[in-house]
This record gives sequence, C-alpha cells and structure tokens, in this order.
Amino acid sequence: MQLYLLFLAMATATVISPGPGVVMTLSNALRFGRRGTVGGILGVAFGALVVAGLSATSLGVLLATSALAFTVLKFIGAAYLIYLGIRLWRAPPLDLNQRPAQVADSFRKRFMEGVSLQLTNPKVVLFFLSIFPQFIDGHSSYATQFTTLVLTYCALVVAVHLVYALCAKRAKHWLTSERGGRAMNRASGATFMCFGAALASASR
Repeated sequence: MQLYLLFLAMATATVISPGPGVVMTLSNALRFGRRGTVGGILGVAFGALVVAGLSATSLGVLLATSALAFTVLKFIGAAYLIYLGIRLWRAPPLDLNQRPAQVADSFRKRFMEGVSLQLTNPKVVLFFLSIFPQFIDGHSSYATQFTTLVLTYCALVVAVHLVYALCAKRAKHWLTSERGGRAMNRASGATFMCFGAALASASR
C-alpha cells in the first residue's frame, strides 16, 4: 500500500468535513454530555464498516480483474471529490437546529441513529464505492489491505468525533458562526478538490 499516507489524508479530510455525523456528535455532546456521544460515534464507525463490507463484496473481484472498471471508478471518485469540494466551498455554516431526527436518550438508540446516518450518507457511500478501491493493490493480499484501510477509517471516525465531542461548545460556536463556518467549509472544499485532481492523475 504505497499510497497509504494519501489514503490517510483523504480519509481524515472526509471524516472532519461538516456533515450529518458531525452535527449529531455536537448535538449529543451539548444535550447529553461527552459520555452521551459514545453511542452515536460508535454507530457512525460501525455504519462505515458495513458500507465498507458491501463495497468489498461487490467490487473486490471486479477491480482485481478489470483495468477498465478501475479506470472508470477512479474518474467517478475524482469527479465526486471535486463536486463535494465545490459544494462545501459554497455551503453556509452548519445549523444545529435543523436535524433530521430527534436524538433519543439511550445508548442503543443513539448507536442506531449513528448507523442509519452513515448508511444514508452519500459522502461515505461514494468514498467506499469509488475512492476506497483505488488504494487496493491487486498484486498484494486483498484481505490484509482491506482490513487495514477499513480499520484506519473507523479509527479516524472515532478519534475525530471524540475531538468534536470534547470541544463541543467551542466547535459549535465556531462552526455555526459566519466566519468560522465558511472558513471550515472552504478549507474542506479546497482539500477535496485537490484530492480529486490527485486521484484523477494517479496510476494503479
């Protein structure tokens, strides 16, 4: 996995960027305290694991045998990263008052909310279906590489969201302010556009 550091940087940017998972973690931290975020965070990480597993079973063999499939998915992934970057650049600051679901006051229900958010989050689905496979070397052990990359992503989810939970009050005020929110969105947007260009020019 010669591109592991690039994967690490790209996955970190994906996890850090504002989205439903970040809103859920901030909201849970503000309503239930830091401990109240654990269920949701683990749910988000588990949801990522499920999506990764689906991508592995559906794309693993195809990508190992088809150069055309690899190339097509590479450009789909690059286009999606650039699109996501443009959308983040133009997006307004987060609004914690606009949430799709009420957070229930129990570990199990917060866990399931985290799972459902991740399973319906296009950013995560596209990441694993079109971007994730670019970092798998067809000449090395698929299982070992897949496990390493997935566990890395899930660990990043837990670590980043715990940081958001620990800094909930400051993060909330900064991310929802005009200046802070736009700065975060534009930094994330520029990062994704750069990653999209890098992915499009990368070779297998």
